[in-house]
Amino acid sequence: MNLEALHKISYGMYIVTSGREKCNGQIANTVFQVTSEPETVAVCINKQNFTCELIERSRIFAISALAKSTPLRFIGGFGFRTGRQTNKFEGVKFKIGRTGTRIVLDNSVAYLEAEVIQEIEVDTHTLFVGKVVDADILNGEEPMTYAFYHEVKRGTTPSSAPTYLKTEAVREVRKMDKFKCTICGYVYDPEIGDPDSGIKPGTSFDELPDNWVCPICGAANDQFEKTE
Repeated sequence: MNLEALHKISYGMYIVTSGREKCNGQIANTVFQVTSEPETVAVCINKQNFTCELIERSRIFAISALAKSTPLRFIGGFGFRTGRQTNKFEGVKFKIGRTGTRIVLDNSVAYLEAEVIQEIEVDTHTLFVGKVVDADILNGEEPMTYAFYHEVKRGTTPSSAPTYLKTEAVREVRKMDKFKCTICGYVYDPEIGDPDSGIKPGTSFDELPDNWVCPICGAANDQFEKTE
C-alpha cells in the first residue's frame, strides 16, 4: 500500500481559532465545506491540541485562509508551538468576531466563523462540524494550498496533524548536502535556499549566516543535522 497517494488529496492552509476569554489558534489543512443549505463547514483537530479543548468548551471556531505569500515563520508560530505555554497572538493582527473568538487577519485572504452543531471522534482526532454564522473576503490574494506549502515553501507537517506521514520528511537526494531541523523536521535544501529569510538558492548550509534560524520553529542552526 502506497500511502503517498494520500498526498494527492487537495488541501489548503488555515489558522483555526477558538475560545473567548482564553483563545488559541493552530495551523490546520483539513478544512472543508459540508453543505450549502445551511452553510456548514468541518475542521479536523488532534484531540491533544489546546485548540481542540477550546472548541469543545466554547462550541465555536473561526477559520482564516492563509495567502500564498505567507512566510514560513508565521506558519511555524501557529503550527509548532503550544498555546498552553505561549501567546500565539503576540504581534499578530486579529479582530474579535461575531462569536467572540479571535480571527487572524495577518496573511489571511478570507475568514469564516462557525458554531459547532456536531462532532465526530475519529481515533486521535475530532471532526467538528459547524454552521457558518459570518464570513468575509479580506483581499484578492491567492490562497495557499497544502501542496504549495510542501513543494515550494518546503514546509513540514507536525506529527499531530491528520495528514502526517512518517515518510514525508524524506527528501530527494540532491548535489549539495541538506540539513534537517531536529526540533520540527524542516529540511534546509541548498538548491532552494530560504527566500523568506533572504537566503538565495545555491547557498550551502555552511554558508548560512550565524544568526539564521529555522524558518518554521526558530531553532538555531546548531539544532540541524545532515540528512539525505
